Amino acid sequence: MKKFLEKAYIFVILALLYIPIIVIIVYSFSNSSNFSFAEGASLEAYRSIFASGGKSKALLDAVLNTLFIAVVSSVIATILGTFATIGIYQFKKKFKRAALDVNQFPIINSEIVVAVSFMVFFSTFAFPEGYLRLIIAHITFCTPYVVLSILPKLEKMDPNIYEAALDLGASPSQALWKVEIPYILPGILSGFVMAFTISLDDFIITQINKGAGTGINTLSTYIYSDARVQGLEPFWYAVFSILFVLVLTIVLTVNAVKIKREKSERASKGAGI
Repeated sequence: MKKFLEKAYIFVILALLYIPIIVIIVYSFSNSSNFSFAEGASLEAYRSIFASGGKSKALLDAVLNTLFIAVVSSVIATILGTFATIGIYQFKKKFKRAALDVNQFPIINSEIVVAVSFMVFFSTFAFPEGYLRLIIAHITFCTPYVVLSILPKLEKMDPNIYEAALDLGASPSQALWKVEIPYILPGILSGFVMAFTISLDDFIITQINKGAGTGINTLSTYIYSDARVQGLEPFWYAVFSILFVLVLTIVLTVNAVKIKREKSERASKGAGI
């Protein structure tokens, strides 16, 4: 009975997560905003995405803006987060705990509070509206996630490895780049992916801080502004469906590579034994 309830619980959770997505995908072929197939199945919504002009041009601009901000902010956040994590790891226990608590504030804080705080900060110090504000904001709220991704990997590392590199003649910088960084590289990559994903997904902070007169839209802010005026049209059902398939493909690919790497490592260890 216990196993049945456990499986039923997991099934219910997965159903709640994926049934709404499946519904959107199904109705993306209806070419109707009323969730019906009264006019039959159609690929018109998908064709309209790739048509020239109209929403397609604005959508492409929003996607490019989203990718630009996400790439720049996640790269910088990953670099800052990596060296911040190495520094925090070297702290004594008391200061390490305090630093990690401070690192948690942007994560546990309400996003609207963070967004308004950024707005007040940028206005007070007269930061120009546009990409600069958005990139600084995205770097700030992405960096804590990078730290949390790298720290567990760093804590698993035997500190004697770093000391051994120093004893064998390596300088501190050589030991860092040739021993420590390669060891925590999986955590760094995970942190980058997480930062990139969070930046792509952000809406509230971007909407409040992009500036009304800049004309800059990310994918989330463009969807909001368009849906607020015209409602969700079949065009958006098709966009959501494509995004879901792309994200699913990326996740499955990353997991497949990870599983393959783990199998290779286990095989190497087995051969060594």
